[in-house]
Amino acid sequence: MTNNQSATSFLANISERESLALQSLVDYTKVESLPEIWTLAAKKFGNIVALHNPHSKPEVKITYSQLSEQIQQFAAGLQKLGVTYGERVSLIADNSPRWFIADQGIMTAGAVNAVRSAQADKEELLYIISHSGSTALVVEDIKTLNKLGESLNELPIKLVVLISDETPSTELNFQVVNFSQLLDIGSNNTLVATKYSGETLATLIYTSGTTGKPKGVMLSHRNLLHQVKSLGAVVQPEKGDIALSILPTWHSYERSGEYFLISQGCTQIYTNLRSVKGDLKKFKPNYMIAVPRLWESIYEGVQKQFREQPAKKQSLVKFLLEMSQKYIEARRISQGLSLNHIHASVIERSQAKIVELGLLSFHKLGEKLVYAKVREATGGNIKHVISGGGALPGYIDNFFEIVGVEILQGYGLTETSPVTNARRPWRNLRGSSGQPIPGTEVKIVNPETRQPLPVGERGLVLLKGPQIMQGYYQNPEATKKAIDAEGWFDSGDLGWVTPENDLVLTGRAKDTIVLTNGENIEPQPIEDACLRSPYIDQIMLVGQDQRSIGALIVPNLEALAKWAENQNNTQKIDLEGKIVQDLFRQELNREVQNRPSYRADDRIGPFKLIEEQFSIENGLMTQTLKIRRHIVMERYCDIIDGMFTK
Repeated sequence: MTNNQSATSFLANISERESLALQSLVDYTKVESLPEIWTLAAKKFGNIVALHNPHSKPEVKITYSQLSEQIQQFAAGLQKLGVTYGERVSLIADNSPRWFIADQGIMTAGAVNAVRSAQADKEELLYIISHSGSTALVVEDIKTLNKLGESLNELPIKLVVLISDETPSTELNFQVVNFSQLLDIGSNNTLVATKYSGETLATLIYTSGTTGKPKGVMLSHRNLLHQVKSLGAVVQPEKGDIALSILPTWHSYERSGEYFLISQGCTQIYTNLRSVKGDLKKFKPNYMIAVPRLWESIYEGVQKQFREQPAKKQSLVKFLLEMSQKYIEARRISQGLSLNHIHASVIERSQAKIVELGLLSFHKLGEKLVYAKVREATGGNIKHVISGGGALPGYIDNFFEIVGVEILQGYGLTETSPVTNARRPWRNLRGSSGQPIPGTEVKIVNPETRQPLPVGERGLVLLKGPQIMQGYYQNPEATKKAIDAEGWFDSGDLGWVTPENDLVLTGRAKDTIVLTNGENIEPQPIEDACLRSPYIDQIMLVGQDQRSIGALIVPNLEALAKWAENQNNTQKIDLEGKIVQDLFRQELNREVQNRPSYRADDRIGPFKLIEEQFSIENGLMTQTLKIRRHIVMERYCDIIDGMFTK
């Protein structure tokens, strides 16, 4: 694709307001590869701090000039030690300024990185290293290297770089250098410039599959640069703004967000779950990218403080929140931003405006007595917070709108680099995932016929744009299944679009369950483990956009009756009774925890025992005896909702 064609595609659906927003930002439209950005940013932002880790020992601050220099030294060091254009380098490490330097250093050297957390399971890491064909590794520390162990000797690894400054062993079958040693090597050697095209592969991000084997998502420089060049249509950071970083830096959502914010002269400060509430108050960030669970945590902390107040004050706060809830609902209608009144007439909007004005005094009182203090918990300087990795619960959206913290919900997948849609400050339609970002198209189709559906009708969400992946690495069958001949990517999500093209998600057509902490849960292996219990006949996991997974369980009534008989219980079995509930809790805990590669997020939280079998006859199973998950979800929606609201 030529530059002109790329520009035409990018501007295809850009609004005048978005165009003006993008014009206020640093212009990278002529850049063709991600590493080119940091040299330009160094010239523009120089001594501004780019990366700051206050929790490392010693504390680390790296300016834009230093960042560019260290990226080039890292790259030159890799080249000197034999890493060549197009080679794969596995980057196995977690959040730190050195991760960013390593990530961009690998790309600057002309190589492709395959990224994953150092905390990941050993077998998963070895699979990624092997499957990606990596010939070099960049790892967190010696502990991570030791975890991988002698298995590395069976792989074509020629070089390992430690991000730490630990002293590497000299008794290994490959060369090992630490971070400082690599920079020293790079500083004494000239970086060989690499010529990229937009289609040059930049990174492999491995995402879970239904078979349990992760798939390598191939993202090009064009894919990643689309995010850098287009996210300014959503937020417009200024030089010196503070961005607080908490998500895994290798994850596509955090990663693209970092690339964009740092390209605009922001100072990125690294935090963690233990420190985040204190860091919000201390560093007073302007921007933050996180999953819904973080906003839920802040909300719960505020609610706890409310409950600790005297009874009269609690009553006052409750009253003010109720009045403000009515106020924002009326304001949404009057502004044409109510999902529940998407077709509101001029008269209805005018009536809502009258209600809004009538409630304004109560809202102002709430602001004076309560809401300003709540904002202090976020530092008080938030311009916008970006939420993704799962749907934002309505009560969280409402609460933060009331207290004056603007949350912009976004949507996307690893395969889409990841952002395809986001709410805008000027069109923050709560309950939606926003309009497409520039260059992006959304199409809703019938899941079975793949025929386009009218506006407002629910179907399968297909996506198209410059950010769509090149495919799954060494997996042409999965690629063909995900991306059709016209370039439409099958998101696996169900949803509909408003007349203004806002995307509203309603569920998943695929099996993957995404929790509010951003973790992806593949239900099939967990369900298979649970079916080992003699008391479980059928099971289907639920929990999309919840804190934990839950389960609908069809019990084996015959086995349950036998168990009751052995317990000398001759009474009719009560599925809701404590004895039966305790039995199933014990069964679920044992079977899930005994399965290979068990993780804490695999634990089943709430569950419900139902007597109706999933069958072909009642429409809950396919002809091949697979559970029709979205049909079960619809039939049992009230029960499922009740499971998670207890």
